[in-house]
Amino acid sequence: MRRYSKLDLFRYAGNASFKSFLKTFFEEPGYRYIFFYRLARAYRKIPVMGIIARLLLRRCSHRFGIQVPFVTNIGEGLYIGHFGLLIINEGTVIGRNCNLAPGVTIGQVNRGPRQGCPTLGDSVWIGGNAIVVGKISIGDNVLIAPNAYVNFDVPPNSIVIGNPAVIKPREDATEGYIENKI
Repeated sequence: MRRYSKLDLFRYAGNASFKSFLKTFFEEPGYRYIFFYRLARAYRKIPVMGIIARLLLRRCSHRFGIQVPFVTNIGEGLYIGHFGLLIINEGTVIGRNCNLAPGVTIGQVNRGPRQGCPTLGDSVWIGGNAIVVGKISIGDNVLIAPNAYVNFDVPPNSIVIGNPAVIKPREDATEGYIENKI
């Protein structure tokens, strides 16, 4: 829990000092949510602490409009960019150093060949109101533009634009978009 929280804090503040923690915790709703997510995940098997942590996470969920179940598998350094609706299905797997903007939906498909939830690689940036659905794989270093609808596999080092989405290969796809990588 402590390791993950420090790495998440580094993504927001550029360092992991106690002063940065206090400032970021009270000023960044995304960090506060991810902090309680990590707490609920760490204490999920301890009866009283687990219940308290899940209640705190639920309160943040209602307050900030972020719905990420504590059972979701999220790597270090998640950055939730701004205040706003964010929905992630519990079956989703998210890699390290990922950025999520408001309005993002990462969900499951209930029928067909892509039935299931997405797996996101490392250093994935997802813009506002983008939708990523189905049992698909998003490679490392991928930028998904705002308002894109992605329901197919995306290779590493790519930019995904539009609805229907189009893949454009690019080696430096997330350069300048993902800062303070861990």
